[in-house]
Order: sequence, then C-alpha cells, then structure tokens
Amino acid sequence: MREKRIARIYHRELFAAIALYAVLLTAAIHFGKTMAPGALRTVILTTPMIGFGAAIWAIARHLWRQDEYMRRRLMENIALAAAITAGLTFTYGFLELAGFPRLSMFTVWCVLCGATGVVQLVRKLTNR
Repeated sequence: MREKRIARIYHRELFAAIALYAVLLTAAIHFGKTMAPGALRTVILTTPMIGFGAAIWAIARHLWRQDEYMRRRLMENIALAAAITAGLTFTYGFLELAGFPRLSMFTVWCVLCGATGVVQLVRKLTNR
C-alpha cells in the first residue's frame, strides 16, 4: 500500500514537471526563434531547463521515499539503461561516420528514458 501511495505522489510531481517543461519549451521556441541573438535570447531559450530541473527534483524525491530494496532496484535499472544508452550512442556515432544523418543531443535523453522504461518492464516481467 505504501508503494502505491509513493508512486501516486511521484507521478503527480513528475507529470507536473513535464507539463511545466512543455509549457516553457513551447513559449521558448515561440518567442526565442524571432529574437535577435544575445543574452536575453539565450536566457529565453534555456528556460525549459526549469521544468527539467523540477523533473530531476521529482525523481530524487522519489528515490528518497523508497525503501532500500526499491531504491537499489531502481538504481540498477537506471545503470543498465545508461549502459544501453552508451552502447547505442557509440554505435550511432560510428554510423554517422558511415554517412547516417547526425542526430541532436536531445536524442540521447529520449533514448535513456526509453531504455529505463524497457529495462524496468523486462525486469518486472522476468521476476514473476
């Protein structure tokens, strides 16, 4: 029961942070694209990082609320996902040398999040 309560709090905090990120990203792109280069434009274009920071805060709070077993398991999942992400990004780096299109660094974060989800799902299904 405690785990479900913790999960609800985590999801509420994380989704709020993601919503904040999305709103700030939309506004930054809308206003930042038409601005002249300079310090103000740089500040405007980096404001979505406020939402990103809020997401990190939500994830950290979630880790602190977990018991030792769940914390260890989540950290193992993140470590495995990071290793998968490293392997995929290195592989794609070689593919870029072979002529594949260059990808934005934003792609790495998406791969890490996706890999974390896949690792958690696979480990959950294999430990039944």
